[in-house]
Amino acid sequence: MPAFFFALFLAQVHGRDSEALCLTFCSYNVRNWLKMERFEKGRQKEVVGKPEGEKQRVIGTLAEIAPDVLGLCEVGDEQDVAEIQGRLKEAGLDLPHLETCRGGDLTRGLMLLSRFPIVARSSQADLRYRIGGMTLPMQRGILDATVEVRAGFRIRFLGVHLKSMREVPEADQALMRKHEARLLRERLDSILAADLKVKMLSYGDFNEHRNGAAIATIMGGRSSPGFMAEVPLADKHGQFWTHFWDAADTYSRLDYVFCSRSLRPLIDMRGSRIHLDPEFDKASDHRPVVIRIRDPQ
Repeated sequence: MPAFFFALFLAQVHGRDSEALCLTFCSYNVRNWLKMERFEKGRQKEVVGKPEGEKQRVIGTLAEIAPDVLGLCEVGDEQDVAEIQGRLKEAGLDLPHLETCRGGDLTRGLMLLSRFPIVARSSQADLRYRIGGMTLPMQRGILDATVEVRAGFRIRFLGVHLKSMREVPEADQALMRKHEARLLRERLDSILAADLKVKMLSYGDFNEHRNGAAIATIMGGRSSPGFMAEVPLADKHGQFWTHFWDAADTYSRLDYVFCSRSLRPLIDMRGSRIHLDPEFDKASDHRPVVIRIRDPQ
């Protein structure tokens, strides 16, 4: 294990909270909480929702984490959005403030729920790029919402779900993802150009390994004022993976959180983690990531 991550692991296990925590943020790909054709016991079923057992596991996991702000990937239509919000409330997690975003993929969308008011919304649903002679849409767009934790303290959340690693006939999937990452970086740059002191998190399922071109594009130059620092995360065993692909029996880290320079000192690394659940796959093929943020006062 690299020395930095080992030190992070020890801090998570043995560290003590030095300041009162302000909020808990969770990012989670909930795996197709939507209506689609599904296979069950080797047989194809008509368009149906996410299985009830998986839904219950998702809600139970989130109730255990108890986030104040929650960013989700792979959520379906308005009925699915309302169902998630309602089930969370029944489980004791009341997150009344909502922002959604859907790009070129009309099936899978992004969703942000918050205990605190959302005071600004700038989600980008109609973003496009060119590969050769083709114009292609950013599949899930960029969810962009600002949460006011208290007077004078706001955090801007930018959620994405970049192009999957699945090959498609339109174009090279890695190149598509790189273009989507560039669109996100352009959005980050425009925000930082207007206010370099903005406290901002970019999160989601980036469908990219840590050394991939899309991640480097999003982070930007380390010496740049607009650098988006990765928040390094591990579970309590020091493992970094967030996604399990059962068909290939592979574990990968595809889910990340990046923060602006002004927010980085407020990240509580002792309380931030990849959520550990031995039966995580009964809810999703991803594990939730959890970030805890201190109040600067």
